[in-house]
Order: sequence, then C-alpha cells, then structure tokens
Amino acid sequence: MTASNTVEPDPAPQLGGIPVHKRLLDASPALAPAVMARLVEQLPSYGALPSEQLRGETAQAVDRGIRTFIKVLRTGEPPQEAELARIRESSARRADEGIPLEAVVGAYHFGAEACVTQVLSAAEPDDLPDVLLVQRQLLGFLRLVSCAVAAGYVEERQTALGDEQVARQSLLSQLLEGGDPRAAADRAGIRLPPRYLVLGISMGPHPDELLPEVNASVAVRRKLRRLRNELQRRTPGVPLSVLSGDGGLALVPDETPAAGQLRADRERLARLVAELSRVCGAELLVAAAAAAPDGVADAARLVGEIRQVAKASGRGPGLYLLDDVLLEYQLSRPSPASEALAALLGPLAERPELLDTLRTFLACGIDRRQAAARLRIHPNTVDYRLRSAMKLTGLDAARGADQLTLRAALAAHDTLGQGEFATG
Repeated sequence: MTASNTVEPDPAPQLGGIPVHKRLLDASPALAPAVMARLVEQLPSYGALPSEQLRGETAQAVDRGIRTFIKVLRTGEPPQEAELARIRESSARRADEGIPLEAVVGAYHFGAEACVTQVLSAAEPDDLPDVLLVQRQLLGFLRLVSCAVAAGYVEERQTALGDEQVARQSLLSQLLEGGDPRAAADRAGIRLPPRYLVLGISMGPHPDELLPEVNASVAVRRKLRRLRNELQRRTPGVPLSVLSGDGGLALVPDETPAAGQLRADRERLARLVAELSRVCGAELLVAAAAAAPDGVADAARLVGEIRQVAKASGRGPGLYLLDDVLLEYQLSRPSPASEALAALLGPLAERPELLDTLRTFLACGIDRRQAAARLRIHPNTVDYRLRSAMKLTGLDAARGADQLTLRAALAAHDTLGQGEFATG
C-alpha cells in the first residue's frame, strides 16, 4: 500500500451533543446584526459609512463571513479559494474607500469573536476537547482571512499609489515646463496653491553611506525616505519633488499670496531646512524662491543658480535666498570681462588647495580660524596658503581692495568652468 498525503479534515465539534455549526447557524439571524452594531460602535471608519452601504454590502460581507466560518466548523476544512478571492476583492474596495487596514482586519476579528462567544457559552467541562478544536479552527480561519484581507488591501493601495505618483509627477513636469498646470492638477486631485516655495536642495552623504560594511544604496534610500516623509509631515498640502542621493528639487505648497516676499519667511524656512537635515541625517544646502504656479519654471532655474553660486563661493550648509548671494550671483553673470577675471586665477590651476583656501577664507568673512576649521587644517596652514596664492596672483585676500577682485575672479572661474547653470 502507498501512503496517502491527504490530510483528514477535523471532525465536526459538538457541545452537549449538538454540532457547533448547527448552534451557530440557528443563532446567525440575530448574530449578524449584533456584529454590525459592534462594528459601527467600535470602529469609527465603519460608523462613518453611508447607511445604504452599511445595510447593503457591509451587512452582506458580515453575513457571508459568519456563514464561511459555519462551513469551516461543519466540514473541518479551511475556506475555499473562491471565498478567499471574494474577501480579497472586498478588502480592495475598502482600501479604495479609504478605510484603514486595521479596521478591515478588525471587522473580521469582531465577527469571529462574536461567533465563538455565542457557541462556547453553552460549553460544559466535558466539552473541553471540542472547545479546543473550535479555538484551533478559529485561529486557522483568521490566519487565512487576515492574509486575504491584507493581500487585497495592499494590492489596491499599490495600484492607487502608482497612479497617484504618476499623476503627481505629471503635474510636477507641467509646472517645471512652464505650461498651464490646471488640467494636470485636476488629474492628480491636487488644488493648486497661491504659490509654491521652490527649494533647490544639495544633500551631503549620511554617515552610513561612508561605511564600507554598509550597503550605500540602502542608506541613500533611507535618507531620501526620511526627507520626503518629514517634508510631507510639515506641509499642509501635497509637496512635489524629484530627488536623488545628492539632492534635487522640491515644491512646497504655500497659502501666502503669490506676491508675498520670501524674506519674511526666512526664519520659518531656515527651521524647516534644519529639521529636514536633522531627520535625514545629512547636511543640506538649500536655495529657495517663491512663485505662483505659472512662475515655477523660472523659480526653479533661479534656485538652481543660487544653489550653484552658494556652493561655488564656499558657503556652508543652510538656507540661501537670492539676497544672500547678490554679489556672487551678479559677478557670476557672463560678460566680456569674465575670461580676463578668470585668468587672474590661472597661476593657481595646478594648486587646487590654494584655490579652495581662497574660496573658503572669503566665504568665512576673512576669518582664518573659521576657515581652518571648515578646511580641517591648522590656521597657520591657512596663512601659508594665502601667502602662496598672493605670490602667484599678486592679489591679497586680506586686503579690502583685492577681495572684490578675487570674488569676481572666483565667480568667473566657476562660471566658465561649469558652463550653464543647472536647475535640478
């Protein structure tokens, strides 16, 4: 004889000589309304549903769930795939309606608990084996049902989030291209604000990215996820962003009239940048501008230029508005004098450490100790490098008359060396 792999179903449990499924079937007409009342009372998401839906689809789902458990008790077999498929479909509809997953799972647990309470109230001491069997069948039923609920819910949410993300990226593209964004906003279900705060972000590495034993791509994804989540948490509307591991662009909706001056929001924006940096664990240099939706494209180009100028002029992490880099910004504009100014630094072409020291010294307000700290060298080394640069160029960074010339030369050097400004 060959051994069979077929698992025999559990015998139908009985209490007091009466099959448990028969007791539950007799009680089901009153049991389903009792479960419905408990759902409405204890799960606010269900209590907020339209009465038509509660009396219709929701009541039918409760009744079907009870009858499915009755069948499990009668046959000793788990729910069939067809029934689990119906549960997945029902859960997907709840996800589409915005009912939380914990409420959907909780509804099935409430129903199962009501069933067991109803039938086990008649149990006697001699019924212990059957009581344990009922409990085991209940746990198996809930395991399969919970998995089906989660699968249907998650699949629907992934589909919805995918569609939502595509619609949002379409709106972002439309804003950055300078077209009329209203149709794209309607498709994304987003109300256009009076203005956007346009943030050009340069992001340093998280410490984990620099550890050889850590998967750098995982560390980058965690950094970006934390940044996006914090930006969403601190934004009343829907922020739009295109970000990579070293930065990118974010549009933050703002209810201030479009003509409002951004400098009045400096403290609020500086706090936001500091908090974003803290949460994602990386230094951030953020250039900011404000624009009505139809002006976002120009603002994005501007913050790209501000960000590049701030970085090129040796500014540290933090928030930068156009007002903060007015001189460097103007000096970086191409002109007939650009090549001649850049040529003043030609003697330093083979000495990049001198160029970096000049840049940092000027960015630190000609404070040699602060420049040394930022460069992580000794102050005496700063002095030595500045003297070397002066011998090569004839320009003294400590002399007021030469400082403006050096700033202009650095701006021209960076402009000619990096080409067109980027907006990303």
